[in-house]
Amino acid sequence: MMSSLRSLVSQWPLLPSTSGFVGLLALAIVAVGCGGGSTNSVSVDGSSTVFPLTEAVAEEFMKDTQGARVNVGVSGTGGGFSKFLRGETAINDASRPISPEEIEKAESNGIEYIELPVAYDGLAVVVHPQNDWVDCLTAGELEQLWRPNSSIDRWSQLRDDFPDRPIDLYGPGTASGTYDYFTEAIMGESGASRSDFTASEDDNVLVQGIKGTETALGYFGLAYYENNAQDLKALGVDPDARDSGDSCVTPSARTVQDGTYRPLSRPLFIYVNPAKITPTVEQFVEFYLQNAGELASDVGYVAMPDDAYELVLQRFRDRTTGTVFGAEGVDVTGTQVEQMLRAATSDTAATDTTTAE
Repeated sequence: MMSSLRSLVSQWPLLPSTSGFVGLLALAIVAVGCGGGSTNSVSVDGSSTVFPLTEAVAEEFMKDTQGARVNVGVSGTGGGFSKFLRGETAINDASRPISPEEIEKAESNGIEYIELPVAYDGLAVVVHPQNDWVDCLTAGELEQLWRPNSSIDRWSQLRDDFPDRPIDLYGPGTASGTYDYFTEAIMGESGASRSDFTASEDDNVLVQGIKGTETALGYFGLAYYENNAQDLKALGVDPDARDSGDSCVTPSARTVQDGTYRPLSRPLFIYVNPAKITPTVEQFVEFYLQNAGELASDVGYVAMPDDAYELVLQRFRDRTTGTVFGAEGVDVTGTQVEQMLRAATSDTAATDTTTAE
């Protein structure tokens, strides 16, 4: 640092006063010593779905923490993970668990991560409010409609008693975790989808498109539907033979939390890079986990049980890295977070006991 400072000072012209030199010298020490950053800032990016919750937490945190600054970006879950796994951000908002490809990239880049569920969400399948011919679709019909290269472009092709009118489709872009989750839940393969639909990572663009098109159908997070329920109509989803549960369940806080709205309900996450945990980042994450339950309902999400938040907070305090929910073969639809975390904690304890023996 001192050699860099000497080089910088040597390029300055002679100054008219000693006090002026001292002031500039102090600024140079701050710039060189801090690398242009601030230990009072927290960098967050990622999911547009998780963004409203993180933004709400950040606003409350900055009110309570003098000098703290939380910068929240929206690049979609996949785009956010790209930055996170390059070490550019401390926290990634994610509307799905980390993927096998992202796990591999984290390992190759030497990036560790702490996986922290923060709330529940459901995906809403919605149509124009004046659509009077459909109230419910089965998961099988959604698969037929959205499968890659699907030829269905009229409502009558989906069901005989539907009108012979075009279907205008809207959905999240490919960088969105909502897109990944919907395709995984409905198609059985993340990213498997037809491509001839109006796509955007900005859910508000989708809302405007659907409410302006009488023959439209689309999907996005439950929070965005509830914020615009007066302009949209949510459909019930029947999981049919692929899943257990009640038939034709509409998305709501109750049906998401009790697991009956399947397969389109899920937990939401933040991922924390332990190498970037400054005192301010630590304060922010603890504040997040202690207040997410209350703030989740304010922005349209569903709070987890108190026991779940206690388990997640302990996971952060223990700096437990790796994934529980992104493990191969894990189905997070209708997931009860506390059950999975307890099982993971028990497995870890059993492994530690075996190692000790």
